[in-house]
Amino acid sequence: MKIVITGVKGQVGTDLLLEAEKRGYKVYGLTSSELDITNKSAVEAMLCSTKPDVIINAAAYTAVDKAESEADKAYAVNELGVNNLADACKASNTPLLHLSTDFVFDGKKKAPYVETDTPNPIGVYGASKLAGEVALQKIWGKHIILRVSWVFGEHGNNFVKTMLRLANDRDEVSVVNDQYGAPTSAKAIAKCLLDIVGKSDFGKQSFPWGIYHFQSDPGVTWHAFAKEVFIQAKESGVMEKKMIVNPIKSEQFPSLVKRPANSKLDGTKIRQNLGVPLSGWKLFYLKECLLSN
Repeated sequence: MKIVITGVKGQVGTDLLLEAEKRGYKVYGLTSSELDITNKSAVEAMLCSTKPDVIINAAAYTAVDKAESEADKAYAVNELGVNNLADACKASNTPLLHLSTDFVFDGKKKAPYVETDTPNPIGVYGASKLAGEVALQKIWGKHIILRVSWVFGEHGNNFVKTMLRLANDRDEVSVVNDQYGAPTSAKAIAKCLLDIVGKSDFGKQSFPWGIYHFQSDPGVTWHAFAKEVFIQAKESGVMEKKMIVNPIKSEQFPSLVKRPANSKLDGTKIRQNLGVPLSGWKLFYLKECLLSN
């Protein structure tokens, strides 16, 4: 099987490339400089030259705060780029797997979000990602939209690495405790996507295409996640001192855009339709991420 992966310099993109090569697939890993998905002609030329069996789009504009002042850039990548990929995939009958986010929701729901819940983004980033979802659904039927939350991993910038960096200079940090969600390992996301690609009926018209939520457990606040990061970092020998983690409200943390109060995703549909189990971040994936630093 030949797979094109866009955005291979990102957290999930890097793990996708490594995992796909590990599984023996022929992989074309493309950075944003190698493929500008906002360039329709470039996308069409790429598909023509590579002739992949599937494209996995991990390319995205993900700067949540910066998106408020760079809306054009956010929409160019997150909507127009997806639109271009969808058009090209439809023309070549190529399945398209696309990563999306919990930020398409406003976070007001108390229970975990399911795929049928109505999106209502509260910032430009979430709105641009939703626009990409809508474009893909309108254009091309053979698609999987995988929504994920609170991504962390060994590669790129993420919350875990930020906490470890802060621990180098101080003995305590303040972290919001009124935003609830689920940390999700980039490596687990990569495995999920490639497990989907590896299904025996993948690519067929009858395959259960559509939107799916990839659930990660247990759900925690950012404050609780930070505490667990430091506990495991100390237990693993990554750091020696004990960090103090102070709980604060979101209003006390300077941010240009409000974050969803609840980002927890329900993965019942993906388990039932595709046999993909929920991911547990606390035992294996977090320790692996910590030891890589």
